[in-house]
Amino acid sequence: MLLLFKAPPIATVVVVAVMCVIGLWELFDMLDAGGLGPFRIIGAACALVVFVSIVHPELTPAPVLPAVTLGVAAAALLRAKEMPKSVPAAAATLFAAAYVAALGATIGALRVIAPVEDGAWRVLLLLAIVMSSDTFAYFAGSAFGRHKLAPRVSPGKTVEGLAGGIVGGIVGALVVRQLGLPAVPIAAAVVLGIVVSAFGVTGDLVESLMKRWSGVKDSGRLFPGHGGMLDRLDSLLFGAPVLYYYFLYAR
Repeated sequence: MLLLFKAPPIATVVVVAVMCVIGLWELFDMLDAGGLGPFRIIGAACALVVFVSIVHPELTPAPVLPAVTLGVAAAALLRAKEMPKSVPAAAATLFAAAYVAALGATIGALRVIAPVEDGAWRVLLLLAIVMSSDTFAYFAGSAFGRHKLAPRVSPGKTVEGLAGGIVGGIVGALVVRQLGLPAVPIAAAVVLGIVVSAFGVTGDLVESLMKRWSGVKDSGRLFPGHGGMLDRLDSLLFGAPVLYYYFLYAR
């Protein structure tokens, strides 16, 4: 809270960037475990360019996606002697950079897009929706869960939990809207609560799918007993772009 509301906006961006770097390396590890062998250094450099272009587009006046794609595709030649691995490695590298950097950058962008004075509340809105959704989903799923949502990907998730999570997301959105974002219409806050919650669950399922594919239990060991950074970011990465586009174009 102190970081969000008392520190300069760049402090939040830096923290998000560090989290994304850790998450990117964890994703590289998962892709390695799956046999794809991404180009780590090239991927990290591309991720940095993508991150900056979204958070501070004025620093990258030219579109960066063609340059990033060109660089990663050309990197496939570095493994020309390992032909079966070269193209999958390039594809994995591009995917990792886009997944963590492009989505993660929207979290940082929420803090710095105009009006900057609302930035801390926008980030708090994201956190409130996702955390409230997770809490409500857990209790609803524990109490009423009967129908599996995606049994092959995440056996513990239920349709009833999803419904509870959406209710929780609405509650979180309305609370933050009332406290610090009164310009957001109530109807819009409700819709944002629903959509961000749904996308958050999708992000959780996508990461679960990647972990099952790569054969790992957690994305990392940063938080003993609770997995890695990517395990903490998965819902935020999918929920943040929803708020980013709303506040960028609908304000």
